[in-house]
Amino acid sequence: MSSIDWLNEVHNRKDSFIKDLQGLLQIKSVLDEENATEDAPFGKGVKEALTYMLSLGEKDGFVSKNVKNVAGHLLYGEGAESVGVLCHVDVVPEGDGWTSDPYKAEIRDGKIFARGALDDKGPTMAAYYAMKIVKELHLPLTKEIRMIIGTDEESDWRCVDTYFQEESMPTIGFAPDADFPIIYAEKGISDFDIVQKYTEASSDSGEVKILRFSSGRRYNMVPDFAQAVLEVKEGAQTEVIQRYQNYLKLENIPGRYLVDNGDLVLELEGVSAHGLEPNNGINAGLKLANFLVELELDEKADHYFQFVKNFFVNDSRGKKLGIDYEDEITGELTLNAGILDYQADHGGKIGQTVRYPVTNDMDQTKEKLIKLLAEYNFSLENFSDSKPHYVEKDSELIQTLSKVYEEQTGEKAKLLSIGGGTYARSLEKGVAFGPLFPGREDIAHKKDEYMYIEDLLKATAIYAQAIYELAK
Repeated sequence: MSSIDWLNEVHNRKDSFIKDLQGLLQIKSVLDEENATEDAPFGKGVKEALTYMLSLGEKDGFVSKNVKNVAGHLLYGEGAESVGVLCHVDVVPEGDGWTSDPYKAEIRDGKIFARGALDDKGPTMAAYYAMKIVKELHLPLTKEIRMIIGTDEESDWRCVDTYFQEESMPTIGFAPDADFPIIYAEKGISDFDIVQKYTEASSDSGEVKILRFSSGRRYNMVPDFAQAVLEVKEGAQTEVIQRYQNYLKLENIPGRYLVDNGDLVLELEGVSAHGLEPNNGINAGLKLANFLVELELDEKADHYFQFVKNFFVNDSRGKKLGIDYEDEITGELTLNAGILDYQADHGGKIGQTVRYPVTNDMDQTKEKLIKLLAEYNFSLENFSDSKPHYVEKDSELIQTLSKVYEEQTGEKAKLLSIGGGTYARSLEKGVAFGPLFPGREDIAHKKDEYMYIEDLLKATAIYAQAIYELAK
């Protein structure tokens, strides 16, 4: 067992750790391409978070590099081989319903609350301080340690794509962006839009015309809010309102209505969650669509909402689409309707993320989808696919991290698989490693996201020993 008391080294730096973490969490680093500039391609906040980490590293004596303002790294040591620690400083939108300001980084009851506390700024700072400890202890190393900092992990991973066009790939590494003990397998991730092609419709058909319907911001988030704007024929509005109120009561979900310039506006609240497991949330878009489809709609809207109900309501496993799949390594295929949108003038779309098992052939799944969608006058567009990632259980990386985890916690290092995608899949030999300990609630992408301070410090000790063991 290592003779270094890693946890004690972390506690010696606790105050500065919390101060530096709060500084990072207080930056609103949400993708903002509408206000992007040449030196901030993903928005001012994202660039600020990247600069924050690189500047921190420079202050502490690490070699830093900014790669085209979309990624960067901090280096320590040298050698023919390298140990990569892959982190990201972008966050998903904060959503609604927080108890405290999502960018205040308030500490209460032993927890730090902020968007990014768990995913992934808290773990990023833990990994950074782990590197700092190894450096300050002047431990003998034979490999380079390289922290890679991404800024587009929650969207399209353009940061790591750009980074690896310029920089070499670490020999081995880990991403502190999931669960402890060790994530050795990650599902494939396919994002795409299902787009309505139906155009023939009578403009005055139905009692209700859907003018606009929208729900969701990201493929990988369960939408927590939905809104529909309806044009209701004279005399029918009161009945629609009564039916809506009855529906909300029956489903036991919050919602409201208002009349705006004669149009009826319906709003519904769900529960946000990470799109890798839609059943952990309540999809506001699907709940509102399930109500709207029961109204006497105009033809184009009826075509869209019937499709949504028939294939996505109450099915997050793709069974209705005929693409369900399961294996022993990574479990079931899941799909999340993260973005639902309908406009009267050009129809509707459904933005999906599919998390599929490592033995699933996505090319075959895609062909099945295209064929089925064509039958219903929909098309598959904007398709992207990140292949599954898998590291052999007996690899040196797995064995070393297992040893470290067991020494630091006294618990068995059980190997896990997940539906989420971490930067570990960017490496040929990489795994996700923490920071969420067994038994802790996964509140990534949810309101009131937090991490226990104690857990962050404990994770830092684990990362410090892991970096040393891998690089010595």
